[in-house]
Amino acid sequence: MSGVFQTPGNKTTMFVLLTLCGLSAIGAAALGIDDNPPGILLAYLAAIAFILAFAHSWQTARPFVLLLLVSVIGLVLCVILNNLFAAVAHNPATVGDFQKLMQGLAVMAFFLGTLIFPAGFIVGAAGSIIMVILNRRRSP
Repeated sequence: MSGVFQTPGNKTTMFVLLTLCGLSAIGAAALGIDDNPPGILLAYLAAIAFILAFAHSWQTARPFVLLLLVSVIGLVLCVILNNLFAAVAHNPATVGDFQKLMQGLAVMAFFLGTLIFPAGFIVGAAGSIIMVILNRRRSP
């Protein structure tokens, strides 16, 4: 992430991508994401822009591959945690604030698993392919 702040051009690109992220998130919220493809597309665009805001300055494929692997592992982990938290929340023995906490954690795991980690997978896959191609062209 330190590469983002090294040059004024990287800072400007980061702020443009974060602005795009914010505008896309506002657009997704305004349109709604319940069975609404344009709203869902804007939500994914916001997630991708957020990740790219910090990853655009990477110069090699290695960090993108790492992002790809972390996204896959995170997605699997979120699926497991979502099911676990939902099962505990719906258990009749779970009551009160603990039930609300488990429901909230299930929702958080669901949104991480459906928005952030797939966006990280896309950025990691595309970035690693692009960096391999660009670095092959640069080397003699």
